[in-house]
Amino acid sequence: MTNLIRFSPNTDMRRMQREFDTLFNSFFPATRTESSEAETAVWTPRIDLAETDDAYLIHLDLPGLSKEDINLNYHDGTLSVSGERKVNEQEDKANYVRIERFYGHFYRSFALPKAINQNDIEATYQDGVLDIRVPKTEEVKPRQIKVS
Repeated sequence: MTNLIRFSPNTDMRRMQREFDTLFNSFFPATRTESSEAETAVWTPRIDLAETDDAYLIHLDLPGLSKEDINLNYHDGTLSVSGERKVNEQEDKANYVRIERFYGHFYRSFALPKAINQNDIEATYQDGVLDIRVPKTEEVKPRQIKVS
């Protein structure tokens, strides 16, 4: 008798993502509020992180949400994004054959370096993408030094 082993790349990737999140969260512990909010999250939006000479850039995929569905907070070196994607009531009554999109509460947090201008953090939301710009302070920006 041969045992059948099922392989599901999506399930395995989500499990690995959760394990990485747990590992990183142990190095950068959240506050009680963030911890409880993260524990109730049903899904985690995908992100791109980039760094320029002037700023850190964070891009989150949040399709199907409005600006009012998104909460963005900065406290004590941590930038957090949370909200909720709700199921459309008309679609809720449909007989689904397959569901791959996540609904419910989401949460993501980022430990930022101390050398940022927290008062100048900017966020824009367009076409389902939340773009966050976190400017660096002048002290950490690279500068050209003239050799004499």
